[in-house]
Amino acid sequence: MEKDDVDELRVNRRGEWANFNLPNEASQELKIAMPRKKIGFPSRLTRLKPVCDLNMQSVQVSDREGVRRSVLIDSSEELLTHYYSDGLTMYEVFLRGLRVANNGPCVGWRKANQTYEWQSYKQVIDRAESLGSALLHKGHSNTGDKFIGVFSQNRPEWTISELACHTYSLVVVPLYDTLGTEAIGYVIEKASISTVICDVPEKAQLILQCIDGKTRSVKRIAIMEAFDDELVTQGQQSGVEILSLKEFEAFGKDHHQEPVPPKPEDLALVCFTSGTTGNPKGAMITHGNIIANTACFLRITETHGKLDAHDIHISYLPLAHMFERVAQGAVLINGGRIGFFQGDIHLLMDDLKTLQPTVFAVVPRLLNRMFDRVFGEANTPLKRWLLDFAYRRKEAELRRGVVRQDSIWDKLIFKKIQASLGGHVRIILTGAAPVSPTVLTFLRAALGCQFYEAYGQTECTAGCTMSLPGDWTAGHVGPPLPCNLMKLVDVAEMNYLAANGEGEVCVKGPNVFQGYLNDPEKTAEAIDKDGWLHTGDIGKWLPNGTLKIIDRKKHIFKLAQGEYITPEKIENVYIQSDPVAQIFVHGDSLQACLVAVVVPDPEILPCWAKKRGFEGSYAELRSDTNVKNAILQDILRLGKEAGLKSFEQVKEIILHPEMFSIQNGLLTPTLKAKRAELCNYFREQIAALYAKVKM
Repeated sequence: MEKDDVDELRVNRRGEWANFNLPNEASQELKIAMPRKKIGFPSRLTRLKPVCDLNMQSVQVSDREGVRRSVLIDSSEELLTHYYSDGLTMYEVFLRGLRVANNGPCVGWRKANQTYEWQSYKQVIDRAESLGSALLHKGHSNTGDKFIGVFSQNRPEWTISELACHTYSLVVVPLYDTLGTEAIGYVIEKASISTVICDVPEKAQLILQCIDGKTRSVKRIAIMEAFDDELVTQGQQSGVEILSLKEFEAFGKDHHQEPVPPKPEDLALVCFTSGTTGNPKGAMITHGNIIANTACFLRITETHGKLDAHDIHISYLPLAHMFERVAQGAVLINGGRIGFFQGDIHLLMDDLKTLQPTVFAVVPRLLNRMFDRVFGEANTPLKRWLLDFAYRRKEAELRRGVVRQDSIWDKLIFKKIQASLGGHVRIILTGAAPVSPTVLTFLRAALGCQFYEAYGQTECTAGCTMSLPGDWTAGHVGPPLPCNLMKLVDVAEMNYLAANGEGEVCVKGPNVFQGYLNDPEKTAEAIDKDGWLHTGDIGKWLPNGTLKIIDRKKHIFKLAQGEYITPEKIENVYIQSDPVAQIFVHGDSLQACLVAVVVPDPEILPCWAKKRGFEGSYAELRSDTNVKNAILQDILRLGKEAGLKSFEQVKEIILHPEMFSIQNGLLTPTLKAKRAELCNYFREQIAALYAKVKM
């Protein structure tokens, strides 16, 4: 036991366990857990040495006013583009992984209640060459028909399909369910996709539905799982060849082609963002973009957590998005292995316990569930007191730079939560949406591993900032990555001024995308003439050179799972409900769902309610829970009919008696909702709604 553990227990001079002002029942419980015994005094705890002066994590570029860079690079002229000279493209990532791992395990999967089965790096590369050769024989080339659709959950075949494209300089275009049928059809047409690789027959049917009766480019669909003859016939009727992925690979193996390796500046994929209004936009990401982002993660973690061939990453975050792809790249380039979840998020904890990963990429929604579960199990005053006390002790260690899993509090309190992740996690990275400082700090203490927070978006490949080792404070997203410069620009209409250290976050560097596919107008809106990406987020520089995200330039926000929301779009649907006079839809990046404040129409509500068996005055009806639930069901019906996605639908509402107006400060002179004022005005009611949703 460490000396600091002894301090925690306040041992007396004889080295015996002593009580420390616990309630009687708490004292008895700890005495059972900690029998009276002599305690030694080994060496002091090892504190993690910061990689820089944590009071100055970024500096202003001398010749560019307002532009800041990471202190991990010497100048703005030396932005990090790669970490290994033999890993400059995603194709070379696998070749390097093959060499470093000595052809060890690369990708693995499992069936229910079974262990993981693994394919070696050489097996993955051989299968990728066979599939890529088949694509070439079907007419694809890096100079012509080069876009390949992949419509699948995370699984080994996803990675093999992607590597097949990289091996022959083809471009991956991920498709995913939340785009919706119409948007998937739009993406297929926008990218002129002629081959789609699907995991299950249902997705192949969706593709056929997208192209039914329309001139689409799809010529063939390769399916990973088994399918029936009816699907083949359906495909023939649409002029689409349906074949198995195994059959496609076998054809390529018989017609093998030599690889056509890409260059760093070549496109690796086109990632269509789900967007908030209009059609999705296809962000063009090069091999160099991904490698630069990957290099920064390796650079930041090299001193206290350098990845190697022994590392294991669990893949469950969608590969259709960039966060998971960068995480995989960081592991594969070092010869590590990727274990895929079973495909059911409800079985993720079982997968974690079986795989025992060392690297864990996570989104705030999962962190919130972990946090809620831990405190939910502390269901007595005694258990809650012990949990709070243990957390305070571990959090005090964090402030001193101590990260560990072997304190007395780990053994007594936090061992269970650490074991729930497999017991071997040493690096956690969270991104995609902000995480509550309370949740982040608690889990950093409880899990006792290096726990980083990153910020970015698809247009800068994945990340543009990341917290540094040794800085375990919350409430910021870290300094700029070593691969990019950052600056804040004025947003005068919102009173955010760069001179005050506030403004729209802008990014420039080798991780910034190449623009939107076949959309120069949208590209010009995102990247200015000087090459700066305008993120639309409002940031603030903190005194230590880290960035804090404080607002959005437009009324667009992310939910905790990373999905973008445009509240006005939802409000325009819900306002069509007869009893609804006004509505304010609210959500934020720390919550997983939406809630709303509804002002019922005093003239229509009584009649509308009477038809549904509810009678009473306006005030009585407004206070009736059954009436409120009826209105909720009506707006959800309208949302479903309008095609709102499940995460765009509200989960709970309250009924408010007073109309939003110019006079009460909730509407602008042009009768637009003043969202910040509404949010503040209904702060207590919104908190109560979220508390009810979580019950």
